[in-house]
Amino acid sequence: MSKVLITGGAGFIGSYVSRKLLEMGHEVVVYDAFVHYISPLKSVLKDFFELRFAGIVDQIDFRRGDTRDQAHLRRVILDTRPDRILHLAALPIADLSNRHSEEALTSILEGAVNVLEVLRDVDFVERFVYISSSMIYGDFEEIPAPEDHPKRPKDIYGGTKYAGEVMTETYGRRYGIPYSIIRPSAVYGPYDINRRVSQIFVENALLGKPITLFGGGHQNLDFTFVEDTARGIIQVMFHENGEGQAFNITYGRGYTLREFAEILQTHIPDLEIKIVEEEDVFRPKRGALSIEKAKKLVDYNPQVPLEEGIQRYLDAYRNLEVFDRGR
Repeated sequence: MSKVLITGGAGFIGSYVSRKLLEMGHEVVVYDAFVHYISPLKSVLKDFFELRFAGIVDQIDFRRGDTRDQAHLRRVILDTRPDRILHLAALPIADLSNRHSEEALTSILEGAVNVLEVLRDVDFVERFVYISSSMIYGDFEEIPAPEDHPKRPKDIYGGTKYAGEVMTETYGRRYGIPYSIIRPSAVYGPYDINRRVSQIFVENALLGKPITLFGGGHQNLDFTFVEDTARGIIQVMFHENGEGQAFNITYGRGYTLREFAEILQTHIPDLEIKIVEEEDVFRPKRGALSIEKAKKLVDYNPQVPLEEGIQRYLDAYRNLEVFDRGR
């Protein structure tokens, strides 16, 4: 069994990865700054950390720290001596990255480089896994988009994530750091609090609020249930074929926002859906990503289609008092 250090491990995806690693018998160290990227005044879930780590808090070695603080990061890595490092820590929202570009650059790019700077000086880390984004592709020219699709990001978030990929590959070549790169897409599921579109839709539906579909709801995304994302990350992290490779870890099918809303409406029939034709012209035109490489090389097999994922999302939230209407 291995010891895995997860930067940003207290976040949405990191909490699911932590839980699955523990189920597999691995040790988990969470390195996290425990910051809010969205005002807590806008969050419906006030105890989301407790919900994410219910039943496993005592099994994790939590270390508070920011990846932009290289000295402290180095001390924690030397103290814990992990076999593998999963780098999730970053400003996690594309829209916020555009509004707070300096923070995006330091959080996403500088944070990744700081981890790599430490790894060049140690010999006990068997794999560094960098979490990138499907936003690096920009407008999809091919659907499903493969890993060798042209990289033309349209926003700060995609640009800095791509820069992190380049630096990961460069440090890997120059200093012999074994690495893997993962590109998720539209991850959704219980206990997300960063105001992604899926979270807004589900929470509004349960609270009796309308859903607004900009651009007619035609935007197409490869929605991926968070447990599939976590399983895929772990597959890449431990598989020998994952080293030195980049993978799309998604569901592998595109759904429009209108389809997402209509699936919600089958569960909550009185859900009001508003259509607004105006759309964000700077948002990349996306769709399904190809997951054939991940299936072939690391045996990745996503299991949760959007219909089932939304059902599981709703079931988790109907047990919470804040969503009394959804009971």
